[in-house]
Order: sequence, then structure tokens, then C-alpha cells
Amino acid sequence: MKPHRLCMTHHLVLAYGLHDHLQVFKPRKATSEDFLQFHAEDYVQFLSNITPDKQQQYMNQMQRFNLGEDCPIFDGLFEFCKSYTGGSIDSAARLNHQLSDIAINWSGGLHHAKKAEASGFCYINDLVLAILELLKFHPRVVYIDIDIHHGDGVEEAFYMTDRVMTVSFHKFGDMFFPGTGGIEDIGNSTGRYYSVNVPLQDGIDDNTFTELFKFVMQKVMAQYQPGAVVLQCGADSLAADRIGCFNLSLDGHAECVRFMKSFKIPILVTGGGGYTKSNVARCWANETAVLLNKSLAKDIPFHDYYFEYYSDANYQLRIHSTSNIDNLNTRAYLDSLKQRVGTNLSSLDNAPSVEFKEAPPESKLPEMDEDQLNPDERYGLSSLQIQPSSPVRAFV
Repeated sequence: MKPHRLCMTHHLVLAYGLHDHLQVFKPRKATSEDFLQFHAEDYVQFLSNITPDKQQQYMNQMQRFNLGEDCPIFDGLFEFCKSYTGGSIDSAARLNHQLSDIAINWSGGLHHAKKAEASGFCYINDLVLAILELLKFHPRVVYIDIDIHHGDGVEEAFYMTDRVMTVSFHKFGDMFFPGTGGIEDIGNSTGRYYSVNVPLQDGIDDNTFTELFKFVMQKVMAQYQPGAVVLQCGADSLAADRIGCFNLSLDGHAECVRFMKSFKIPILVTGGGGYTKSNVARCWANETAVLLNKSLAKDIPFHDYYFEYYSDANYQLRIHSTSNIDNLNTRAYLDSLKQRVGTNLSSLDNAPSVEFKEAPPESKLPEMDEDQLNPDERYGLSSLQIQPSSPVRAFV
């Protein structure tokens, strides 16, 4: 989860010239008040105060809020949270105001963070906050997660409401983190059947994953009819990821993005996990191109990180996997998943409606003077916007 992945992605997007087809925005940094729309006040206060040299002073709070091994404390932690979260909130606001059809925030997608707890390298849940922003304009939002880990923080946040349907495709079992997301986890109270989990075994490949993804999402979109989509594209579901165990190629992963784009509904696309940095950059640059309806040359253009990181696949836009993990997802198992998910979705009535009363205040969009922009400054991978009246996408 090192931020260097984002710098690599940025340079690869530039090397392919994709930025020429994007509107690139420097996102507003989120505030503590933004965080408090979901997170607990004492947790946000702790994050704002903690620094590496204060760890001994805050040992009790660190244990209480789950900071330490999987969620290390580092210099600039709170500013980091402000940056990636601001990108997702601003992206959602631009979708709300129909300034873009598609917004991309590769720095976002930290789906494990809970209301008062860090988890799995995630501190502030930008996805939840972006969805809350979308709900100010849209009666229903669907959240989709193709990270290898279950999107537990987002599911938990909306587990008891029908205004958000969460759909997660993830590795499940064998004590794999975070250990949640069984097929039987379907939501509760008003949210019953609005949490959809697709638990997978090791080694799933492009054909089986995309077939299952399209089957589930076609049914979800037809039944739920969302006004907006949030798609978390964690790259640790790719083959050859350092901690992953799937066999997805760049094309298989990107096919999910292409399929969701085909519904022509406002969509926010974010990053997520990914622990083989060169493949993360390949993945997100390629999916930026998919969202732009552009095709990329297989030979990676020369740029700053060319020699240092891309020799693993002979400097090409593909994944070099030294071992192919056996696909343990049998046809019988996949059919059983389809049957269970289909049955749950058929239990829903028509798309739920919501009575709009006074809407909460909207997030204000930052105004930028293009004459003041520094062409050598990276304005983030969190706010790429795609305008509705043109092929341009928005990149934050």
C-alpha cells in the first residue's frame, strides 16, 4: 500500500499520453468535519494528533483504534488521509453536479477502515464518505469491490440500509484477511438482501471471474437500478501479486471496469490494494485507458521508472507470473454461488424508493485558476473527471 504506487501510476498515465484526454484536478483536502460524517470524533481526533514520536504516549489509544502492525503510524498520516479522501469526496460531488460522467481516484479505495478503527492499512474510509456524498443526489448507490480482500468497512457502514447495495468479489476462507464476507452475509433490517457477497477460492482466472462478475452485476443493476456506481479496483486480485492468490490478467481485471462503464451511469472508480507495484501501475493505467475508450501499446513507453520497475515483463503492459495457482473454483461451486446470489436478489421487491426531504449540505467544489497550475506538479490521481458532453474523463 505504499504511496509510491500512485507516483508510478501517474508517470505511466503520462507516458501513454492519457492525460491529454482527461480533466485533471487537484482535490481539496478533506477536513475533520468531512471525516465526522462517518467516523467517530475521538478516533478522528486521535488520528490528527498521533505521530511516530508520540506512540509511547498514546499506547492505549493505539490499541483501542487498532493502529500498529497492519496500520503503521508514519509522518504525515493525517495529511495523507485528507488528500485521498478529499479526492473521493470531490469526485462524488462532480458526479452529483453532472460535471463528469466518470471520476477516477486511484489514491482512494481504502475499504477496510471502520467508524472508530483502522484496519488493513486503511485509516479513513473515503469510499463511505464518497457514497454519503452521492446519496445527497441519488436515492440508490451500488458499491462494487474487486479487491482480493472483502470490502468489509463499506459493507458494515451500510449493512442496515437499502439505499446502498454493496457487492464484493473476494477470496474467502483459509483465515484470509479480513475473514468476513460469507455468502450468508446479506445485510440486516432494512438492508436485508442489500449486501451481496461472492466468496471465491484460490486461483480464479479471467474466464470464470468475468463470467461470474457479469452474471451477478447484470442482475444487481436490473433489480436495484442505482443512480450512481462506486467501483473499487484493488489490484491485489491480479496474478503475481505479492499477497494475492488469484490468476487474473490485466485484461480480465479491466473487463469488469469495461462492463460497468457500459451501463452509462455516473461512476466513481478508485484504487485499493495491490502489493506488486509494477503491476498496480500497469493495471490502473490500463483501466484509465478503458474508461477513455483508448487502447494502449503493449510496449511500455520510456519514462522515469522504465528500467527500475518494468523489466519483470520485458517492459510490456502485461503481467509476468512465475507460477499459475490451481483454480479451485469448480463449476459446481460457481453454479452454487450464482444460485444463492440469484435467489437473494429475487427476494427483493422493486428498486427501493426514498422520500427526499431537506438534503444535507453539499460539498463545495474547489475552484481552480488554470493559469496558476504548475505543469510539473502532480495534482493527484484522485480526481480524473469525464465530462458528460465530451469524451474527457476526470482524474483527481
